[in-house]
Amino acid sequence: QLQLVESGGGLVHPGGSLRLSCAASGFTLDYYIIGWFRQAPGKEREGVSCISTSGVDTNYADSVWGRFTISRDNARNTVYLQMNSLKPDDTAVYYCAADSGITTAQAMCNTPREFLEVWGQGTLVTVSS
Repeated sequence: QLQLVESGGGLVHPGGSLRLSCAASGFTLDYYIIGWFRQAPGKEREGVSCISTSGVDTNYADSVWGRFTISRDNARNTVYLQMNSLKPDDTAVYYCAADSGITTAQAMCNTPREFLEVWGQGTLVTVSS
């Protein structure tokens, strides 16, 4: 069974940092492009950041540019999202997703959920003082 498990969410003060992890089981991430998405109550799902299979091609939403960094460790079968300078507007459930058919990070971040192969259950990030 193909599974993605997110971890690392929690409560953090504005200006703080968190690192999210997305670990795969049942398959190897080497051949999958990975994306981090988020959804806050009452808001549409947003593609936060995506990374190609090699890690060379990355994409970021304008709202997180310069604050978030996506990376992958294929040896550990894990993708990370380092989130710095967090703001209350970053509060959301963060999901990771994987797909083997999409070729660019930008396309991954703009693909509707129903077309992506594997999704995690999400991890809640709350930014509040």
